[in-house]
Amino acid sequence: MTPRCCILAVSAALCILLFLCSHGAPVSPTDTHLMLCQPHRRCGDQFYDPLQHCCYDDAVVPLGRTRKCGNCTFRVCFEQCCPWSVRRPQESFVVKVKGQNCYLAPSSDDRICRSVS
Repeated sequence: MTPRCCILAVSAALCILLFLCSHGAPVSPTDTHLMLCQPHRRCGDQFYDPLQHCCYDDAVVPLGRTRKCGNCTFRVCFEQCCPWSVRRPQESFVVKVKGQNCYLAPSSDDRICRSVS
């Protein structure tokens, strides 16, 4: 193979790759096949777009999904419901930012929630 043929073959391969990566691959796949050049995350056996969903309890859920935490609600993608002090049974939950240690004392950013009887 001549040097000119090698240069043409490499150029053609680069052009094809650039074409595939620049022409609107969907942001989230419709099945489990991964498409080239797209951001993705995995939750169990499903792929999802982290700009629209998160993984919560091994399920893909919308970013706006909420759950109850005592008499409060919390956003499952961004917050967590933590049990709180036994010394104050009427205030038995606290909502903290996801990833914070539940056992730390509540801060000004946390929400204290009353138990629902």
